[in-house]
Amino acid sequence: MKALEVRQYVKNRIQWLQDMPEHPRKAALANLRRGIGRIPGDMPELWGMYLQDLPESMQRESGYPTREEWAVYLSLTLYAMHQQGHSLPADSMNQEGERFGRCVRKLIPPEERPEDSSILRRFNALATAADMQECAHYLRGVIQLLRAESIPLDYPQLAWDLYELQLPDLAPRVRLRWGQDFYRISEKVEKEKNNEE
Repeated sequence: MKALEVRQYVKNRIQWLQDMPEHPRKAALANLRRGIGRIPGDMPELWGMYLQDLPESMQRESGYPTREEWAVYLSLTLYAMHQQGHSLPADSMNQEGERFGRCVRKLIPPEERPEDSSILRRFNALATAADMQECAHYLRGVIQLLRAESIPLDYPQLAWDLYELQLPDLAPRVRLRWGQDFYRISEKVEKEKNNEE
């Protein structure tokens, strides 16, 4: 399954970055950040960071990025931006299980209704983006907010979502998953809310 391969590849690349000595890691993350807002392939100095060991089945020879390359590229460049200002390994902004919709919900103050929040409008614009460049634009803004609040995200899972978001048959599933995670109220949050009343 391609989405699973994409997730595993991103997981391996993030681990590779985190295992680097401090100074080369900082340089690699800075280079990846420079790729934000660009199309995969635009910056030759980034090729090795997202193409090295990428399975041939995820590539094509036409010069146009594959769905897999888009998902990997966006995940790694946005992870680099999210990690900025946070030290590794102790303060990693990549946390397994921190699904995108739930992380976005954490940006809304508990006293604010989601439908009154500008966060929900950004989230909806992202979910309905027409193509990957538009998606990248909205996603960048959301990740900047997550970084500012030190809210970690599961980047391998984000890569999986971004891959499936490009497939017309699977995109509705991704949107529904994001919405479900956004509106799901955990038992812990519900208990805290009831204790305050």
